[in-house]
Parts: sequence; C-alpha cells; structure tokens
Amino acid sequence: MKKAKRIYCRTSFVLGTLLLLIVIFMGLGQRANATGTLPQDGRAVPNADDRQYDTPEGVGNTYSGTDHNGVYFSYNNDSGEVSGTIRILLTLTILSLAPSILVMLTSFTRIIIVLHFVRNALGTMTAPPNQVMIGLALFLTLFIMQPVFTQINEEAIKPLDAGEITQEQAFEIGIQPIRQFMYKETQESDLALFCDIAGVSYPENQEQLADVPIQVLIPSFILSELRTAFIIGFLIYIPFIVIDMVVASVLMSMGMMMLPPTTISLPFKILLFILADGWNLVIGELVRTFY
Repeated sequence: MKKAKRIYCRTSFVLGTLLLLIVIFMGLGQRANATGTLPQDGRAVPNADDRQYDTPEGVGNTYSGTDHNGVYFSYNNDSGEVSGTIRILLTLTILSLAPSILVMLTSFTRIIIVLHFVRNALGTMTAPPNQVMIGLALFLTLFIMQPVFTQINEEAIKPLDAGEITQEQAFEIGIQPIRQFMYKETQESDLALFCDIAGVSYPENQEQLADVPIQVLIPSFILSELRTAFIIGFLIYIPFIVIDMVVASVLMSMGMMMLPPTTISLPFKILLFILADGWNLVIGELVRTFY
C-alpha cells in the first residue's frame, strides 16, 4: 500500500505540473492571438463585432467584444462570463479531485480495507498485488453504485444537457441520491457526533435529511465506513488466527521452536480458504452489506 501511495503521489504531482504548464501556455497563446486592442490615447480600434464602452470623451467609442487578452472576468447586469483559460483550469481541478470523491463518497473505502485485511490474514504478503485489489475494489464500487449513478444521470445530467435546468439545480438534484446512499450507510452514533459538533439537529427521518449539511454527512459516512470495515476485518481474522495457534502449539510440542509457525500455517490457511470458497463468501457478503 505504501508503494502504491508513493506512486500515486508522484504521478499526481507530475500530471498537475504538466496541466498547469498547459494552461499557462494556452493563456499566452490566447493573448498573442487576441485582436481587440486599445491604444494609449484611450480610443478603441473598431472591429467586426463592436460594442460601446465609456471613455474620458464619453460614450461612442467601440471595441471588439469577441476576443480578449489572457485571463479575464466580465460582469454585466448580474450576468458574468469567464475566459476559456479559467474554465479549463476549473475543469482540471475538478478532475484532479475526482479520485478523492470516488474514495470518500462511495463504497470504495470499505471494500479496499476489507480486501487488505483478507490478504494480511492469509499472510500471502503481495498476493493478490495492489493493482489487482484496487481494480477489484473499483469494479465492485461501480457495481454497487450503479443505481445511484443511473439516478443522477437520469435526473440531473440529462436535463442539464437538454437545457431544462441550470447548473445549480443540477447540482442540488444530483447530490440527493448520494446523500441518501451515505445516510443509509451511516451509523447513528457517528452522525449524532458530528451533528453535535456542528450544532445542527439530528435527522429523525428521511424528510429531515435535507437539513443536515453535506459537510456534516460526509465525515460521518467516512467514519462509519472505517468502523464497519474494521469489524468485518476482525471477523475474517478469527479462523486464520486459530490455525496459527494450532500450528504454533504443535511445533512447540515437537520441540521445533526455531521453525517459524507462519511457514507451516500458510499452506493450511490457503487450503482452508480454497475449501470454504473464501473469495465467494468474502465478496458476496461484502457486497450484500450495501443492500
């Protein structure tokens, strides 16, 4: 896990640096290609698409409103406009936060922790490798969250693409299925803890869930996921600990104290896991905890 974290951090740093350089070069290129300029005397150069602006001499001078230099913000009668460079930067920022959103707001956390406990309980060290475990956890997350993603697509994304709702309305509608999922998986004690810290009332039913801020519900959900994953991991460890104890007792009775018990117990633990169809039991029961 530590190696995977280091690789992830280095890759994120390199990609972030490259994306920042791309945005800077795009801004410079946009500045170099801009056609709407203002001379030093304050009078504008006419262009094909002209708009009036105020000068010291009064209203009447015009300049092109289609091209702009570099990064800009415009404001006109409660309606604003953002340059393409800023839009690209905001989009890339959201994409960089997408892995954290996937990990924190879905079933990914519980699944990857349980799989890690399974591997440690077996004592196989790097089998299955981290790439396999992360890939399995990702696809199981997509399987579990598919109804939620489908509801978000039908109720928020498609109406937004059709122009039926605004971006603010799409966000409010799209966050509701995720809030319902997190609320269903959050334990009462964890939600009550953060509600008490934030000074908000605890929701007694689904109708009052809208009164709970999202910044209160998210840490409550994460804490509940960690607690549930550790409980499942403890139950997974029990049969393998019994095998280790039996093997260690047999070796001690035979006077083979210099032989590590894990060397003998590992094949027996793998055999037990195979005979019990361990992957079917672990994955099946883990997925059923979300239904």
